[in-house]
Amino acid sequence: MNSFFKTYKLFITTLFVLSCIIITLFYNILKPVKILPVYQPAQVNYELVDSTIQHQKKYHHIADFSLINQNGDTITQAFYKDKIYVADFFFTTCQTICPIMTGHMHDLQKQTITDPDILLLSHSVIPEIDTVAQLKRYAKKKLVNASKWNLVTGDKKQIYELARKSYLAVKEDGDGGPYDMIHTENFMLIDKKRQIRGFYDGTDAEEIERLLEDIKILKASYKN
Repeated sequence: MNSFFKTYKLFITTLFVLSCIIITLFYNILKPVKILPVYQPAQVNYELVDSTIQHQKKYHHIADFSLINQNGDTITQAFYKDKIYVADFFFTTCQTICPIMTGHMHDLQKQTITDPDILLLSHSVIPEIDTVAQLKRYAKKKLVNASKWNLVTGDKKQIYELARKSYLAVKEDGDGGPYDMIHTENFMLIDKKRQIRGFYDGTDAEEIERLLEDIKILKASYKN
């Protein structure tokens, strides 16, 4: 028996290696490819969605916008054309969840700094306080790279409508006025067609890891 194995050792080893390769190839071919969902207003918590679109089930996209970033530059949807980006809502004087969210946005900036296809966008929900000068100070403190990450302020009505009619990301504050809003911890993943492809808890490190994995999945989908 030993002599048999010695005689055919090379053949058996080669056959084993080839079998492993074939099995791996078949597994990679047959395993399902993960596809990220495209979120519509009807699928999202109604508290985060404007009443005019709560029942919309298709054709949802991020609306055009024109806002001002931390450097005083006008930022429109053109800056994000053909890009994947992560958006959130915050304010610079927030002492609760915002510092955690901003820290995680900075982690995303660091993880994607060499990838020009991935950008970040943070909207102030209190633009009357978050002036350009205030955003500039905050950006400097938080080590924001302006080529990757815009902190934006502007017309409050526009930001409110973007939050509730486009990004589906903030709650309405009924006691504060027509455009007052309560931001959430949500990060939104936006694809190259300006569609929402994911929601993530911006205060949870594990959710940030999931977001990074979903960015890879989304990027790969454009290669297929």
